[in-house]
Amino acid sequence: MAKKTIGIVGPDGRTCMCAYTISTVESEKFVGAIIKGMTGMGTVIDAVRGKKEWTLKIFPIAGNSVEDYKYGIIKAFEDGEIDYVVIMPEDLIYEGLVDELIDAGYGDQVIGLTKEAAFIEGDKVKAKVWMRRAGVPVAPFKVADAKNLQQIKRIVTKFMRNHGGAVLKYPYSAGGKGSRPIFRVEDILDVWNILLKDYSNNYKMLHGDNKWPLLIEAWKSEIEISFTTLVDGKGNFRILPTAMDYTLRFEGPPSQTNPVTGGMAAIGMHPAETPELLKMVGDKVFQPFVEEMKKRGILRPCILYPGCRVSIDPVTGKPVSILVYEMNIRAGEPEMQVVARRLKNLGELIVATIEGRLDEVEPDVRTDQISICLALVTGPGGPQGQKGYPDSYTKYEPAVINFKSLAKRGILIVPSNVSWDEKYQRLISDGSRVFYLSKNATIKPGQKRGEVAETLRNMLLQAFDHGLVRVIPRESEETFDAAKLLFEQGNIPKTEFMKAEAAFEKANRLDLRRDPGRIYEEWDELYPNW
Repeated sequence: MAKKTIGIVGPDGRTCMCAYTISTVESEKFVGAIIKGMTGMGTVIDAVRGKKEWTLKIFPIAGNSVEDYKYGIIKAFEDGEIDYVVIMPEDLIYEGLVDELIDAGYGDQVIGLTKEAAFIEGDKVKAKVWMRRAGVPVAPFKVADAKNLQQIKRIVTKFMRNHGGAVLKYPYSAGGKGSRPIFRVEDILDVWNILLKDYSNNYKMLHGDNKWPLLIEAWKSEIEISFTTLVDGKGNFRILPTAMDYTLRFEGPPSQTNPVTGGMAAIGMHPAETPELLKMVGDKVFQPFVEEMKKRGILRPCILYPGCRVSIDPVTGKPVSILVYEMNIRAGEPEMQVVARRLKNLGELIVATIEGRLDEVEPDVRTDQISICLALVTGPGGPQGQKGYPDSYTKYEPAVINFKSLAKRGILIVPSNVSWDEKYQRLISDGSRVFYLSKNATIKPGQKRGEVAETLRNMLLQAFDHGLVRVIPRESEETFDAAKLLFEQGNIPKTEFMKAEAAFEKANRLDLRRDPGRIYEEWDELYPNW
C-alpha cells in the first residue's frame, strides 16, 4: 500500500515538528511534508536525518499571500504529491484559504475552518458572546470603547478589586501578543497607551475610524492550561496530550519589562493533567462548543485550541472548575511541538479527522514521557543597539549548528526563522524565534517528574551554553575578520589573534529562558500524592 503524504502548512517550528514526527514515527504509513517552511529548513532537516531512510518533503511557497499558498497546495494535489493538508497559520484561515481549496474541489482533504468561522479566533469579543450563548464557561469580561480611558479605568479597577487583576486584549489577530495584564492602578495608563500605540494602525486598516472595542477580562490566578483538539466533520473530537506554554519573555510575573511575547518554551504533559481534567474540558467546553458549531452550520474538520484557567482542589490537585479565556482555531506554537513529540499516531489522527472517524481512533500517547522545547530567540545588540526579541532585533546573521554533538545528546534541533544565504552558502537567522531545542525523557518507576525534568532541562541548557547552536553577531564577525587580516599582515602577534578567535567561537546572539520545567518540581512538593 502506497504511503500517504500529509502536508503541514506554515513557515514555523510547529509545522516542521509535525512533519518530522509523522515522517519518523509513522514512516511505514505516512510521509510528512512542510508546505512553505523557511528556506533554511531543508538544510537542517537533511543534517538531522543523516543516513536514516525516512522521508520528509518540503514544498516551497513563493510568497505569503493566500493566492501563493492556494497555487502551491493545489499544484501539489494535482501532481499527486500530497494527499492531505493541515492549515496551521490562523491568518491564512482568516483570509479564506480553506474556502479557496473547497471551491477548487479539495475541501475533503483539508483540516481548517472557513472564513465564516474564523471569528472564533479573529474576533475575540464576538467569540466570547458566542461561547457564552453556547453554554461554554468563559472568564468574566466586559467590552469597552478603546479610546475611553475613564470607562476602561472603571472596569479594570472593579476587576482588580474582585479578582486581583485585569487583562486588556486587542480583540483581533495579534500574533499571541495582544494580551496586556494589569495588577496595579498605577499601570492602567501605561498599559493602555502602549496597547493603543501597538494596534491603532492595525485596527484602522481593518475597520477605519469606527469605534474600537476593547476586550477586558478578569484576571484569574488559577492554573493556565490549553488543550489542542482535533474535531472531525461529524462532531467527534479527540483531546491531544496537554502542554504548557511559557508566554512571557523572561522568568517572573508579567510586567512592563516582561511582556507576553508568544512561546519562549513549552513542556508536556501539563503538570495538572489528569483523566478527570480531560473529561471536564470535554464535557464542559468542547461538547457544547462543537454542538453550537453544528447548529450554526460552520462545523468541518478543524483544530480547536482553547486557552483556559482551571481551579484545582488544594489537597488532591484534582480539577474543580474551568473557565475559557479564548478559543483558537489552530495549533499553538510551540505547544504543538511537545504535543507532537509525545504522540505515536499523529498522522493516523489527522487522516481520521479528515475522514470523519475520530470516534474510531484514540491518541496513542507516550504517557511515561515528558517533553521540553526551548525557543532560541534573537538577543540584544546590533548596529542600532537593538533590544532583542520581541522588540527590535538583528537579522541575517550566520547560524552555526553542531549537529553531531546535538545528536549524541539526543537533542532535536527544530528550525523556525532560519533561512539559507545563497551568496555565502550558509544558514542565517531571520530574527525572532530562530531555533528550538527539543528533547523527551522517560519517567521511570519511582522517579518524580521534577527530577526527570531537571535533568532534561539541564541537558538542553548545557547544549546551549556549550555553543552547539549559535547565531554569530555581526560585530563579532567583523572584529574577527579584522583581527585575521591584521595577523596575516603581521601587524598583531598570534596570541592576540588567538584571543580574537576564541572570543569569536563563543560569540552568540541567541538567548533563551532557563526555567521551563521547574513547575514539575514545584508540583511534586505541592501535590506529593498527585
